[in-house]
Amino acid sequence: MKTGIQGIRIRRAAAVAVTAGAVLATGALTAAPAQAAVTKPSIVAKGGYAMDSATGKSLYTKAADTRLSTGSTTKIMTAKVVLAQPKLNLDAKVTIQKAYSDYVVRNNASQAHLIVGDKVTVRQLLYGLMLPSGCDAAYALADKFGTGSTRDARVKSFIGKMNTTAKNLGMTNTRFDSFDGIGKGNNYSTPRDLTKLTRSALKNSTFRTVVKTKSYTAKTITKTGSTRTMAKWTNTNTLLSSYKGAIGVKTGSGAVAKYCLVFAATRNGKTVIGTVLASSSAAQRSTDSTKILNYGFAKLG
Repeated sequence: MKTGIQGIRIRRAAAVAVTAGAVLATGALTAAPAQAAVTKPSIVAKGGYAMDSATGKSLYTKAADTRLSTGSTTKIMTAKVVLAQPKLNLDAKVTIQKAYSDYVVRNNASQAHLIVGDKVTVRQLLYGLMLPSGCDAAYALADKFGTGSTRDARVKSFIGKMNTTAKNLGMTNTRFDSFDGIGKGNNYSTPRDLTKLTRSALKNSTFRTVVKTKSYTAKTITKTGSTRTMAKWTNTNTLLSSYKGAIGVKTGSGAVAKYCLVFAATRNGKTVIGTVLASSSAAQRSTDSTKILNYGFAKLG
């Protein structure tokens, strides 16, 4: 009896082997097994998007083309417009005006605490713009790089350059009415558009250097010509410390905008860029962004 069962098993094994050989001969099993599907994460933010920086291919979408308030992520465009100026001198000095200080006080805005009368370089203003999210630094840059005979005219001109740049980049769902995100009700973008903007901005080496910097201490020139060491500016983007490979980019927040983050990270030679808009808290926007980054890298393999 035992011998009979063994014989059946041997004959079955031989039959399976022959069948497998026949299938292989026809090429039916030459395809590689499919990779396990990566589960798309759920995020709290109203909108989210991520792309492969190398190709521009979408990796994650959630209401990616829904127009939302951008908060201080607007300052990515402020920086891009400045860095696109012909014959830009990053060491050119800008004298801080009382109007800049009055503006941040009046709007209870985030600031770099620039001091009236100090001479600050364009490079330093970019750090003041992007790390502590200084609306005073944004105002100084708009005043410096806009054109016109009055401050209001120069600021209007600068915002015009922001919108022209958006149009040229194909940001079809974006409109800026401010240089810093403190809009007048007509300052909006989408997760896809802001990611597209950031992909372009990251091609500039100065932009890349600034947005990945965790902290920066500026030395400015006072009215009397002495050197002032400013209080350290700390980057509001906590992903730089919490996410391996993070290289930027910019936070945003506000009563309407809620909590926003445009982010980028590089791992194994691959870069994922993305955006979350209208998350529920500063901690949650980081959690949302981390989920999207992990998903993006998993999809890239």
